[in-house]
Amino acid sequence: MPEKRTIQGTAEREAIEHLRTALLDGDDWPPALLKAISLWSVPEETFKRARFNYFIGGEAFDWLALAQRLSYEVEGLIPSDELEELLFRGQLPSYFNMEDFKDLLGAEKHRGFLNYFYGVEVESSLLQAVTAEIEKRFYASGRRYHVDHSDESHFRIYRTTMTELLESYREERSLPEIDSFTLTEQKEFTYWLFKVRLKVSDKAKIASDTRKGLAFLQERSQERSRDLEDLSVLAS
Repeated sequence: MPEKRTIQGTAEREAIEHLRTALLDGDDWPPALLKAISLWSVPEETFKRARFNYFIGGEAFDWLALAQRLSYEVEGLIPSDELEELLFRGQLPSYFNMEDFKDLLGAEKHRGFLNYFYGVEVESSLLQAVTAEIEKRFYASGRRYHVDHSDESHFRIYRTTMTELLESYREERSLPEIDSFTLTEQKEFTYWLFKVRLKVSDKAKIASDTRKGLAFLQERSQERSRDLEDLSVLAS
């Protein structure tokens, strides 16, 4: 039997109906999707046996998670290649005017988008950048065996090891010990780490680390057809 879909609130029904009607009327899907996102109000839900958290920590808006959720309601109405570019690479089609992003999303969700961008995307890139620096020095010394540098990279940023951070996080959230995170859980942990960094670092180090994370993110983005210029427009 197909899974029963229950939409919890009027705002969610309105969002889905707006998106479906706009697409059936032949409207461009990016503005229709962003408008539907602006109408949505439920911050977290379980759908298709997966937990979706759209407002991580109550303030970091994961708009791509909500875009994925809404796409299930209009299957076949958005070009599959363009939807894949959005969900897997965070890229809207080139014909969409990125300067309209903020207005379509709305002020509150755009603030949440900025929180997510810096608290999850940039924070994750900062961790990768620091780990890459450690590994570069490690292998430059002539060593060829693999070593997990997680504790060292986390200590450099957060003044404590990955192991200790995980213990603190689980204790604070009353979470059981698990071997791995889901994608949603990983985002939640990353945003929590961002908050830790703001507490333990002085202003100069916060700024320096943020620049490092942004630079690493931009470096990765240069491999894409549309680089960080789009993100700069979104975050302006």
